[in-house]
This record gives sequence, structure tokens and C-alpha cells, in this order.
Amino acid sequence: MPAMEHQQYAPRGRIAGPVGGVDVAGTGFTVLDRLYTHEGKMGEALGGSCGNVLVSLAMLSRSVAPVLALGCDEVGDQLVETFEAAGADTRYIARRQEIASPILAQQLDMMSGQHWFSFICPETARNLPRYTSIDIQDVEHAADVLNGCSVFYTDRLSDAIVDAMETAANSGAIVYFEPSAVDDDALLSRALRYTRILKYSSDRVENLVGAVEMRSDAVLIVTHGADGLELRQSGMSAWCEAVRAPRVRDTCGSGDMVTVGVIDWILRQASAQTWSMDSLRSGVVAGQRLAAANCAYAGARGLFERNDLGRVRQILDGDIAPLDLQMDLFD
Repeated sequence: MPAMEHQQYAPRGRIAGPVGGVDVAGTGFTVLDRLYTHEGKMGEALGGSCGNVLVSLAMLSRSVAPVLALGCDEVGDQLVETFEAAGADTRYIARRQEIASPILAQQLDMMSGQHWFSFICPETARNLPRYTSIDIQDVEHAADVLNGCSVFYTDRLSDAIVDAMETAANSGAIVYFEPSAVDDDALLSRALRYTRILKYSSDRVENLVGAVEMRSDAVLIVTHGADGLELRQSGMSAWCEAVRAPRVRDTCGSGDMVTVGVIDWILRQASAQTWSMDSLRSGVVAGQRLAAANCAYAGARGLFERNDLGRVRQILDGDIAPLDLQMDLFD
């Protein structure tokens, strides 16, 4: 079926940057996140690790091109509009008639800061639409940004996504891969050939990663929850203690904020390729500061929504600590 019979790419709103050369292109889990507390629905916003990382970097004035597949529906409109408002280039978001844009319900206990997710609507008990990967036509349509980006980010795998990783890596981009789970060992093995930075939780894909050969310059960021995280490269390792949060209201998005800090740091280097595990630690700590501050707010990007972006940049740069940020936590 020709691409234009089932999908469209025409943007609505502003386009950030020229065709091709962008700071970050990415694809993966991007959803409408509906937030619920014991009092009921609290709000909704763009969510998912990929969505959070890309829109946050766009808000930090990085040129960002999401490469996604969404439905031709109101949820898809809302997600595209959020990217546009942040300044991202939406020309590579496919809108397909045959799919529904994904929705995820997040239940939040603000007393403990704990949260959990469901694809079942708590209001109707009906199944919510799931994530759909891009396809090979979407990769071909995005060839200019895949060949021109400095960093390519993904948190999901499919044949088409690995094709995109390969294209970006072969053009000199740093591929940043952040899997939450992997159910295809062969696809993972192929993806890790192109991955320069692999970030994952120690309790999820550790065994799979250890069994796969990676490129010699790959850096692993292994997270250990509230204890901190570990950097690994070529048999060496370094530990990064967790940064204290001023208050834990919602931990959702913490890992994404670490990734935002790392990618932002990489983009600030004179050459995106000339850094080591030791120097990358500065970017990790910047992301940890961002994550700690974000925990004081409900929602995956509460810090961004409740503060001037200059203040967010100050946290990244270490000019102010998360504990020094002035917060009104109760309105």
C-alpha cells in the first residue's frame, strides 16, 4: 500500500530548524499519559520515555525531530501540538488512519511518591490504545534527519527502529538506547551493534546485555533505583551516588530526566564523539540533579511546567542545587 493512502506527514504549526541537521532525532514510546490520584483524574500530558526525553530537549532549545506513528485522532493531535509548542520538528510524525494514538493511565500516590501504570482505563475499565512502532516507510521518509542528527534516541525495538539506528550510526550519530524490556534476543543483538550509550535498569535486561557483544567504545549506564547508578566501559566502572530530592511527590520521569541531562551534555561538547566514560559522568550528574528536582512535582515534566526554563538550565549547569529551588508544592 503506498504510504500516502494510509498516513500523512504534513505538519501543523511551526517547524524548528532546517531539514536534515538536527541535534536529536528519536522514536519510541510516546503516549498520552493520564494522571490519576485517589481523588480521580488529575490531568493529562504527553508521556512515555521517548516523548518525555524529546519534548524536554526541545524545551531546552535543542533542535529535535520525533519520528513516530500516531493515529488520526484527537489524542494524536494533542501529542503533535505538544511537540510543536516545544519547538520540535513534527514533519516526521506519521498520522495513520488504521491505528489509535496510545494512552497510558498513571496512578499516583502523592503521599509516598509511588506510581504505577495501566493500559486499562480506571474510569471505564476498557482497554486503552497501545503503542505502534514506526515502519520502514517512516524510516525512509525520515532519512534526512537520520543522516543528519547528532544523537539518535530510542527506547523500543522493531525491525524498522533498528534500521533507523543503523542509518543514524553509519552517518556518525551517537545512538542512545534505553530499553525497558526486550523479548527478541536477535533484534537486541543487532541493535547493540550500533548503540554507543546503553541505559537500563539493573533488574531488567542485565542478563541479556551480558550475553551480547557490543561495540568497543560503548558506555553502559546501569541504574540502581534510589541508590544511584553505575557507568561501565571496557571493563572499567564508576559509581554515581543518587542526588537527594527536595521532596518526593512523584518519581515518574526521573530516569528520563537523567537521559535529558546526558544528551544535553553530549550536545554541548566541541565534538559529540570525543568523550570518555569519566567525562560523561558530568552529564550523568547533571541529569541526576534534574531528576531530583523533578521528583518534587506531580507528572513526568512537572519541573518544566512549574519553573522558568532558565531555572531548569541552572539546575543542569549546577548553578543551583535541587534543594535550593523555590517550590510551591501544594497548589
